[in-house]
Amino acid sequence: MDVQVPGIAAAIGEPARARMLYSLMDNHARTSTELAVIAEVSPATASVHLNRLKNQRLVRVLVQGKHRYYSLADVHVADVLESLSVLAGEPKRKFVSNTPGRLRGARTCYDHIAGVLGVALHDRLFAMGWLAVEPGAATYDVTAKGSRAFSQFGIDLESARALRRRFAFPCLDWSERRAHLGGALGAAVLGLALNRNWVQRDLDSRALRLTAKGRRAMEKEFGIPDGMIESG
Repeated sequence: MDVQVPGIAAAIGEPARARMLYSLMDNHARTSTELAVIAEVSPATASVHLNRLKNQRLVRVLVQGKHRYYSLADVHVADVLESLSVLAGEPKRKFVSNTPGRLRGARTCYDHIAGVLGVALHDRLFAMGWLAVEPGAATYDVTAKGSRAFSQFGIDLESARALRRRFAFPCLDWSERRAHLGGALGAAVLGLALNRNWVQRDLDSRALRLTAKGRRAMEKEFGIPDGMIESG
């Protein structure tokens, strides 16, 4: 493992490759041509960079017809990238976010909700007694009250637990420097919000737009007041 770490760090650390990786944090696959534009390099150079990322198991490739689509290898890569964003922007004094408002309000962190909305949801799930911290572990579990509530929303907790990933944990938010909900449960909550049209994905970024229906739901179901997301 110690031998692999420098190679992974070097692969992430090159600016063009970093731009490619962070563009994939919205959990949407892209072609090498699209990633070349994002990285501001030639198609040939992009191919070299993508081979490096693939060899380090940071991205995976899906071949569909004549096209090759690249995405992050898994949620663990997304976790590392989010943590690096926090480290890179660690404040020396009282934290004041300079993240653009559209991204700060609500966005995807791979496959869960981040930003002001994500942090607010995280805090309310604890305040309502739906989540509890696992004793002696940096993970969360669902309480009996939470199990009933999530089930009423149609979230299948057993299926989420059965996935080959952490069930629920605090993911440190790079714009807010506080935790939002990560893991399989966080992904299920994002899926719920999308399916019920509480949020809509932005077409060209990780931003999520809270709909009018979503504002009402956030206040009614979770006690998050209308207007909180814009005010940050």
